[in-house]
Parts: sequence; structure tokens; C-alpha cells
Amino acid sequence: MSWILAFVGFAALIILHEFGHFAAAKAVGMRVERFALFFPPLLFKVKRGETEYGVGAIPLGGYVKITGMNPAEEIAPEHAERAYYRQPVWKRVVVIAAGPAMNVLVAFLILFALFAFKGEQVVNSTVGAVQPASAAAGVLKPGDKIVAVDGVKGDPEVLRTRINTHTCAAGAKVDKCVAATPAKVTVQRAGRTVVLDVSPRYDKTLKRMLLGFSFGGTYHRLPIGDSANRSVTGMWNVTTATVDTVTRLFYDSSARKNLSGVVGSYETTRQSFAADDIDLALRILALISLSLAIVNLFPFLPLDGGHIFWALAEKVRGRPIPFRVMEQASYVGFVLVIMLFAVGLTNDIGRLQDGGFGVK
Repeated sequence: MSWILAFVGFAALIILHEFGHFAAAKAVGMRVERFALFFPPLLFKVKRGETEYGVGAIPLGGYVKITGMNPAEEIAPEHAERAYYRQPVWKRVVVIAAGPAMNVLVAFLILFALFAFKGEQVVNSTVGAVQPASAAAGVLKPGDKIVAVDGVKGDPEVLRTRINTHTCAAGAKVDKCVAATPAKVTVQRAGRTVVLDVSPRYDKTLKRMLLGFSFGGTYHRLPIGDSANRSVTGMWNVTTATVDTVTRLFYDSSARKNLSGVVGSYETTRQSFAADDIDLALRILALISLSLAIVNLFPFLPLDGGHIFWALAEKVRGRPIPFRVMEQASYVGFVLVIMLFAVGLTNDIGRLQDGGFGVK
């Protein structure tokens, strides 16, 4: 079921992005030839009015085909007035920007709903969830209250720090290495206090020793205004971090190593659903939706931002940009997109081979 839910979540983000383009194109009077989920060959298609709706066989995206998106395209005389490149610049910008705008809206609505209806979590020292196949699996249980670790008491951050003081038996900290000595975890369970031995393991991604559980907490619903403010603030922080990461890809190897792609995003979402952590899964989908909008707005063809850039360049220039110039520019953009995809996919494959994407 987790595979299906993650797939449905991704498909919804694609459909909504393309629906943004579709609805805007229809609203400004452009002719939409096809609205497709996934890429050809089409497995299913049906025509309603002038638009063909279909589902492709390659689940890597989706697209809206608008008449005249290619300036060199041959267009039937009866459709020429509604072709994309025959429209004013503002209409083209509206149509292209509507896709990323829809993703931004989706991200905001998900986060807003979580803050307004579920609330903000105030973490406490109880065990919220235990990761399968972790050190804590079969030892700690959801609902256990952590009283102390190695005799050290305090809030969750103090307890995390204490766990991280353990050293690996092998000396150097390598991924999944086991601590030389187990952590003495004092918990209250079913009205009694017990001391459990749990050996932390090193996680090279987080660069710390972990037991493999998450702290629980209580949720406090936020007022409407606070929910909106927290959502916008969180989205802005993600936006600045994403832009910073993408710009550092060209000179910082650590940024390239931290980049994740479609596989990583999908697997993390799937694991969240598998762990019955619907809140986390929705937050990840909101993050993916926002990231999809941000990346799409970079000013390189074939990304949406590239189309917007050249439309605005035409407005400034006062006449159409030669198709040859845009075509050559698209080669550069295509190479950059493939590079990002390749780096992200390579990192994802490496993480899968090295233990997967632990949702911690």
C-alpha cells in the first residue's frame, strides 16, 4: 500500500502542475491539443472537444501540448490566432508560470492544513516511533518514556547528545558501526521503570550515533494567522536553501553529494507511508511540490523558467527572439537538467546500495 500511496502522491503533484498550465492556457484563449499524465507512448487517450486527454507509459512526468509552442511549427490557418507564440508576452508568462504557481499553492495548502488542523508538535521524551531493523527495534516500544541515558537526564536534545557520545567498537566511525558499549536507557513502561541495553549505531548521513527511534510529542493547533505565517516562513526557508544548494553544485562537492533525485524523494515518501507517519509523508510531498516549483523556475530551457525568461527578453527587445538563439540556449539548459538528474540518481542509487533512506 505504501508504494501505491507514494505513487498517487507523486502523480497528483504532476497532474496539478500540468493542470496549472492547462487551466491558464484555456483561460487566456490558447488551443490545448493534449493534456497527458506521464510520457508517451500513450496507454489510454480520449478526446473531449479540441483536447486529447491521455495517460503515458513512462511515469517520469507529464505535459500539456499547446498549439504553437514551437515557433517553427506548422499551424493550420484556423488555429493560428490561438497559437502560443502568436499571443502577447503577458499571456505566455501567465500560462508558463501557472504550473509552478500551482505547486507553490499545493505546498502552502498542505502545510497550512497540518498547522491549522493537526497543529505544531511539541516534542517530549516519549518514544514516538521505532525504526524497523534498528538498534532500538524489539527493545524500545512506542509510548515508552525515556527517563535517562547512561544516567543522564534532560530534554530530547540532551538525550540525543548523550547517545552520540558513544564510540564505535571499530574505532573510526563508519556507517552502521556498532558502539563499543551499549547505552543504558532508563524508561518508564506500563507503570514501572526498567533499564534497557541498546547499542547505538553510526549513521553517516546524519553523522551521529543513533538508536533508531523518534521522540513523540503533543500537538497544539495554531490559529489561522499563525498557521499561514508558519507555512510561508517554512516555504521561504526551503526556497532559499534550495537556491543555495543548486548554486553550490558547480563548485562544492558536498552539495553534489547531498543532492537527491526522484528515486530518493519517492522512497522517502514511501517509507513515511509504510511507517504510518502520514504527517511526515504529507510534509515531504509539500517539500517536493515546492522544490518542483523552484527548480522549474530556473531560467533555462526546457524548464518553465526558461520560457518565462525568453518571453520577457522579447518584451524588453521589442520583437521576437530568433528561434535559432533559443534553440541553442536550450541545449545548455538541457545539459544542466540532465546533469542534475544524473547526480541525483547516482546519489540515490548509492544510498539504496548503502542501506537505503532511513526516515528518522
